[in-house]
Amino acid sequence: MIQRIHNYDLSTRNTFRMRVRCALYVEVTEEADLQALDWAALPQPVLVMGGGSNLLFTRDFPGTVLHCGMRFTRPSGPRNDKDVIPSTSPVISSDPSFVIPSEPSSVIPSERSEASVSPLLVTCGAGVVFDDFCAWAASEGLWGPENLSLIPGEVGASAVQNIGAYGIEAKDIIAAIRAYDRTTGQFVTIDPADCAYGYRASKFKTEWKGRYVITAVTYRLSRTPQPRLDYGGVRKALEESGKVPVPGTCPPPDMGRGRGPFPKGMGGAGTERSEVEFPGTGTFSLAPADIREAIIGIRRKKLPAVEEMGSAGSFFCNPIISRAHFQRIEATAKADNGPDYQVPHYEVGNSIKVPAAWMIEQCGFKGARNGGAQVYQNQPLVIVNASGTALPEEVIGLEQQIIQRIEAKYGITLHPEVEHV
Repeated sequence: MIQRIHNYDLSTRNTFRMRVRCALYVEVTEEADLQALDWAALPQPVLVMGGGSNLLFTRDFPGTVLHCGMRFTRPSGPRNDKDVIPSTSPVISSDPSFVIPSEPSSVIPSERSEASVSPLLVTCGAGVVFDDFCAWAASEGLWGPENLSLIPGEVGASAVQNIGAYGIEAKDIIAAIRAYDRTTGQFVTIDPADCAYGYRASKFKTEWKGRYVITAVTYRLSRTPQPRLDYGGVRKALEESGKVPVPGTCPPPDMGRGRGPFPKGMGGAGTERSEVEFPGTGTFSLAPADIREAIIGIRRKKLPAVEEMGSAGSFFCNPIISRAHFQRIEATAKADNGPDYQVPHYEVGNSIKVPAAWMIEQCGFKGARNGGAQVYQNQPLVIVNASGTALPEEVIGLEQQIIQRIEAKYGITLHPEVEHV
């Protein structure tokens, strides 16, 4: 089904809550809708938007905003061994070649070896809320997306943005991408290896921008425990909890947002746990739900809930610099804070990643305001619509103040992670 609304108010469709409009809003719910659209007749340009969680609208949008509302659409058309399409529920296969039958019958293997460690491929429609997918996987005891819990946005955007948090990026679990090629008018399956994925980067944001409309993403999950804890205080949060909850006793939040149904029992018994030693506290058994719970706790302490305060999440990318440049930053930080001061950083090959939030705070911007826009008090990496009526130019003004101050102090030019439209 194709829905069209002219002069559409986008204030509820972008998490920054910018009060802007687009000339035309179009929502499609099936792949066939994309081929049925008269693309040339649409107000230009065409912006494909998911949940609007990584956007800053700087003004009214003169073209068409297109939303893909595929939430596990039906199988359709002939398929070969490389096709990946959405179904009426997440399509599950333990076969890495991921062959979907031509009829909409169950594709869930009827028998599964208890010793099986083969990957589980799960295809979700582009319009599925990404965190609902994370919640479902954790509740089923399936490993892979748990560190990405509570990131706002939809499945399609995860493949465009290469979302990431706490040591994991979407590219680590994406197996295939289903998309409509506007150039040829055909549907294609894209290998993630061809997407040039990097830190919040992909070809979808550069040379492929505007060409492909993602309709589904296939993720590779696992029944084999693979906890990743050494980033962003995840291990510390688990240590402080003092216990590991049994899977299923901590229901994922907001599961009732209408993005299912999600099938039950896909992860076997859902009790696969990993024995992990915590220095000074002993050995604990962990399941994906435990890590998800810890990360949700961390994020809620640091980040504003987008339903309560408008924001686009992390506003700036964390810069990656040379070791020599980092030494100069260390010298500046020690001069400001004392000779024993330690600058937070992460090793990235032969380079160093420095948290942008640290620099923003060091430059005195924590809590700073520009009209209705504000640097969030609990996490300086986030700019919020504090008044609820902030203007785009107020957000941009605060952004520019931060960029200029940090460039002057540290010789680093911050780049926004948030796309400006």
